[in-house]
Amino acid sequence: MASQYEITGATAKGIASSVERGVAEGAFGPGDALPPVRRLAEYLGVSPGTVATAYKELRRRGVVVTRGRGGTVIAAVPSVASVGSVASRRPPRVPDGLRDLAAGHPDPAFLPDLPPPARQSPGARSHRTTPRLPQLEGTVREWLAADGVPAAHLTFAHGALDLVARLLTTELRPGDAVAMEDPGYHHLLDLVQALGLRTLPVAVDDEGVRPDALQGALRAGARAVVCSPRAQNPYGGCFSAGRRDELTAVLADRPDVLVVENDNAAAIAGAPLHSLTSPDGRRPARWAHVRTVTKYLGTDLRWAAAACDAMTLARHDGLLLLTSGWVSHLLQDTVHGLLTDPAARDRVRRARDVYGERRNALRDALAARGVPSHGESGMNVWVPVRDESAVVNGLRTRGWWVAAGARFRIAAGPGVRITTAALPAADAQRLAADFAAVLHESQATYGG
Repeated sequence: MASQYEITGATAKGIASSVERGVAEGAFGPGDALPPVRRLAEYLGVSPGTVATAYKELRRRGVVVTRGRGGTVIAAVPSVASVGSVASRRPPRVPDGLRDLAAGHPDPAFLPDLPPPARQSPGARSHRTTPRLPQLEGTVREWLAADGVPAAHLTFAHGALDLVARLLTTELRPGDAVAMEDPGYHHLLDLVQALGLRTLPVAVDDEGVRPDALQGALRAGARAVVCSPRAQNPYGGCFSAGRRDELTAVLADRPDVLVVENDNAAAIAGAPLHSLTSPDGRRPARWAHVRTVTKYLGTDLRWAAAACDAMTLARHDGLLLLTSGWVSHLLQDTVHGLLTDPAARDRVRRARDVYGERRNALRDALAARGVPSHGESGMNVWVPVRDESAVVNGLRTRGWWVAAGARFRIAAGPGVRITTAALPAADAQRLAADFAAVLHESQATYGG
């Protein structure tokens, strides 16, 4: 056996449950190999077909993945997780006394005050027949239209991850491939693997997804693409009009590929939107443009909107109806109130300007010390480094806590992510000086 854990079961269901229980108890960890089908069948006294059916069910549920000749292994982020593995996917706890620049959160000083909970209007309201409040739906349509995003078909969800998970679940099957930004948002990378899907890395630069890299992922069989048009996390790239046109040209002959555009920091991105969904005649056949508000209205407002094509809307809302049914009308009331409140909108505009100033202040300070960085939009700066651990630990000794890039990377080179939302310009100078000193020490250790 490949593990001290004893797999049991006389049926496909029993074998699959035994493996899942082993994952939940921590006996199996990500990457651990399961026994070959014939070997486990002989051990359990069942037919190879029974074991193969069990493994197929585990793949369907995202517990395992198959690596060809590499056999069947526990998924990197299995859909069932032990307490230890769940903890390992979360960012490490910030040590006491350190300045936290790793969490990716906005500056609380620029979040609007939340209104008191709304009261339901008198009379019965059918949530299932009217899942979206008309007043919020109208406001979102205007919000999207101002950026050139067609909003004839609109839906809501409980945050971007909830929305993306439902879209991928309705479109793909376990084992299908998704083209993902590299480096990219770690929660999305984890989500794709947890759904039992394969991740194909797509390199990014200061203008976002690279057309040649996207073309390579499509040729490798990607059935969906998840990308960010601006405030790309962690790299900070944003589509230019030219890059948008190049990408739509690459996608033009792929009408079966679902394109999910995650505009996660729309109001505070500090860059105009050049959406893949907006150019007439070149829009992907299957698409969704996703927006959330947690970065600028409130981190606890787990709400997202998506404009999409008619087929994508029908599939998403069909599955939503069978699961949570609708997004809380109380939450929708709150979001609508904030989106339309003049004081809240003024604070969001101020946040956008300040975040841009702070991001640029750190990049300028690093550049002045010969340290290249990336961050054309959003709240983060990505700094390529040779040794992530050396930089993270070196900055830790100087009072800074930054995010190691390993959580965000598939095949991209090493780096660290620094969230600058709450980093005033004066502090940026001190951080840049410390960063340069740590790099110098690291280079001396490596011999130049």
